[in-house]
Amino acid sequence: LQVNNNGVVSFDTEVKQYTPDPFPLADGRPFVAPYWGDVNNVLGGDVFYRETTDPTLLARITKNLNEYFPKIPFTAMWAFVATWDHVAYYGSTSKKGNTFQAALTTDTKMSFIILNYWDIQWTTGTASDGDPETGLGGTPAHAGFNSGDETNFYNIPGSQTEAIINITKTSNVNVPGRWVFQVDDFKVPTEVPKAADSNNCWL
Repeated sequence: LQVNNNGVVSFDTEVKQYTPDPFPLADGRPFVAPYWGDVNNVLGGDVFYRETTDPTLLARITKNLNEYFPKIPFTAMWAFVATWDHVAYYGSTSKKGNTFQAALTTDTKMSFIILNYWDIQWTTGTASDGDPETGLGGTPAHAGFNSGDETNFYNIPGSQTEAIINITKTSNVNVPGRWVFQVDDFKVPTEVPKAADSNNCWL
């Protein structure tokens, strides 16, 4: 796994590209994009990541995924969590920052991705033709998942449009600011739970 400062978790190789492309990608790169954009954490913010088998965290993940995929028996045995904490955008002249997170988890047979969005204040850096003061305009950030096979991929609605700034209010599991995918046998929840526990959003 490679945790890239541009809002991407990639496999086998880093992703240096900061202006996003829609999925599927022509070159077949597999990666998870919680918020693929022109991040510059030198100007502000931090990027953290950890691999964990902590029982408390795995129990929370298991509880959530059992709600979102009630027909799939799943008990998390491992997780990898990457967090971009109040990160700035390239060319920023403001104090705007974005906070978002990607969690990958497995029981060794099934695998899931959880994307969490806490605070999104900008969409674009100046290298992607964004405004240095507002962090808007140009080519906005992209969010979703790309398997690399040109068949299994998902573009979260609003990606590469100004609407991506509202991703903290959208969801596919009835928890604002959270998107979840099964990625070993690609599935996106279509029947959302009636009452998901929003207190468990942050990992």
